[in-house]
Amino acid sequence: MKLKMKKCKSCGEYTLKDNCPCKGEVGVIYPPKYSPEDKYGKYRRILKKTALEERKGVG
Repeated sequence: MKLKMKKCKSCGEYTLKDNCPCKGEVGVIYPPKYSPEDKYGKYRRILKKTALEERKGVG
């Protein structure tokens, strides 16, 4: 079994357990593995373009 560090989204504490002692939600702190064949690159670029267009419209 491979243990991965997790961070509580509520209190910011780090843990190896699936649940934080404060009963907050925990998430994995590691970035996804890099792959030259980026399956989701198309969607990230669309999201980034949309976010830039929204910022230009607001500012």
